Amino acid sequence: MRSGPSGPPGSPEDFGALSALGAVDALGERMTLGDLEGLDRLEEFRPPGANTSRSNPAGAVGAPSPDGPAVGADGERGGPVDRRSLEDALRASENRFRAAFVDAGIGMALVDRDDLIIEANPALAEMLGHTVPELMRMHIHQLMDVEERARHLYRQLVRGEKDRVRLEKRLRHRQGHAVWTNITVSLIRDSTGEPLYTLAMVEDVSEARRLGDRLQYQSMHDPLTGLPNRALFFERLADACAEADQRIGLCYLDLDGFQAVNDTLGHPVGDELLVAVARRLEQRFSPRGHLVARVGGDEFAVLVPRSAGAEELTALAAEVVEILGTPYDLAARRVAATASVGVVERPAPGTSPTELVRDADATLGWAKSDGRSRWALYDPERVATQMTRQVLATTMRPALERGEFLLEYQPLVELATGRLQGVEALVRWRHPEFGRLAPDRFIQIAEETGAIVPLGHWVLEEACRQTRAWLDRFPTAQLLVSVNLAARQFRDSDMVADVAEVLGRTRLPSRLLQLELTESAVMGPAGRPVEALHALDAMGVRIAIDDFGTGYSNLAYLSRLPVHVLKLAKSFVEGFRAEPYGVDEATGDAVDEKIVTALVRLAHVLGITVTAEGIESAGQAERLRLTGCDAAQGWHFGKAVPAEQITRLLGG
Repeated sequence: MRSGPSGPPGSPEDFGALSALGAVDALGERMTLGDLEGLDRLEEFRPPGANTSRSNPAGAVGAPSPDGPAVGADGERGGPVDRRSLEDALRASENRFRAAFVDAGIGMALVDRDDLIIEANPALAEMLGHTVPELMRMHIHQLMDVEERARHLYRQLVRGEKDRVRLEKRLRHRQGHAVWTNITVSLIRDSTGEPLYTLAMVEDVSEARRLGDRLQYQSMHDPLTGLPNRALFFERLADACAEADQRIGLCYLDLDGFQAVNDTLGHPVGDELLVAVARRLEQRFSPRGHLVARVGGDEFAVLVPRSAGAEELTALAAEVVEILGTPYDLAARRVAATASVGVVERPAPGTSPTELVRDADATLGWAKSDGRSRWALYDPERVATQMTRQVLATTMRPALERGEFLLEYQPLVELATGRLQGVEALVRWRHPEFGRLAPDRFIQIAEETGAIVPLGHWVLEEACRQTRAWLDRFPTAQLLVSVNLAARQFRDSDMVADVAEVLGRTRLPSRLLQLELTESAVMGPAGRPVEALHALDAMGVRIAIDDFGTGYSNLAYLSRLPVHVLKLAKSFVEGFRAEPYGVDEATGDAVDEKIVTALVRLAHVLGITVTAEGIESAGQAERLRLTGCDAAQGWHFGKAVPAEQITRLLGG
């Protein structure tokens, strides 16, 4: 008894048996190779009633009935088997299957257990640029590279552990190009259930694959410049961060004043500029193996996956500034543009793409704030300072509500008599995390965030309340209080109404309130609160210009303002030495003394008194008195102290 088809692999008998199997199986009859094998021995069947040497399965054609003789092919009980009819049926089935195999719109092949093709159809031959005879007996490895996963699945199939596998494979066309296919491989077993052949059905999906590749490319590249976009940049950045024992570098840049190009020359020119920038970056850095990407708007990135250190990155950043600073010829006109660059370089382990880009973007901001058209290197200490500023900015208003701020008072002394003339109110912040903070740590932040308005109102009211308490207790002292104001308080609130309200609520006489503004706030172009100053002057409030001599120093404009006091900048006072006489006329001390003397005389002509700040010695105080300076404050007269100490000072 044979254990398989009657001929050698690939013979007509072999294919005929298999094709008959497929055709019958397609009809749902589940015929096996054993059934086909039995058809070759029909002559062994004996007339009805004779003994047979084998038992056919119940219900099979020619099988003996449990209740009587065998049923013949013609349906008559006990009739002879019609061998010719069965052969005709088998031949017709084979022809139908062969026709389906040959005329199929997808490629098909029979492959033996040695991975040799024993039969292929014209569709497969055309797909791969071969003829059917050329494919016969060709090893499948001549048509494809089989990677380990596919090899493992196929071995499972030929061992009979699976009945079907599906793979996406790249086949080799005769002319050398790739043919992408979806392959379904089914197992064909013999009559005993052992694996015999595999039937491969091959569908050409090259066009769909090319379309998918185009869509993938478009999703990962910027349509304007053709550079990798933000998605691909982060993908490559994640890969670089995942490498052990490597360093990674990133230059994050944008164009200075790009919006002005769009606004003045139009968006088409702006787009041309972006394309030109992309070409310069790509031509310079891509050949080195760096990734150049457009991450959004006018922002670009140069990724160095395996950095040699910070020096390499800063040199690269300097190149970026240089090559992008050369003017561009766009739309028949010459366009100038510059770039600012933030540089980050560190070990890849322990960092993440999000952290790297965040730090690079922050460093880019430093480069812009430092003057543009330059690069800046990431500095952890500067970041810590910025983080502290951010914490202070977000917690300032709640801190005011929690009562974390307090006032201290520095004495203002009349130089001619040494009498305590008044005090300057200085705010402090008792921060629960950073401790006691002086005004220079948070006042600028308050101005930037707008928190200066509620904070300034609290300082004004608290200072007036305390001064009223001193007035009630020491009425003869007539102590005035000087409170600093910011320009934003005039812009964001009705300063005149606020002052009137505070004076009314605290019952402090307006003559005992002095408001200090910086010279730039009063005279600068950002805001000249002239009307407010005149209204405050009409209320009887004194106006002082702080840090005079360091800003605009527009004396002609000053003469038209209701100013009562000039507070000389500390830089003038620092030039005064202890000795009041014998000063060389050529020294800086003498020059400073002449300037201060002239300022004091001019101020007196205008009816303005002069107060000097930062007095640290008796010698400085004496020399300033000799210039005619009216009042002074500084460590020589006393540091800023709590209100209780001023109370003790007034009480003698």
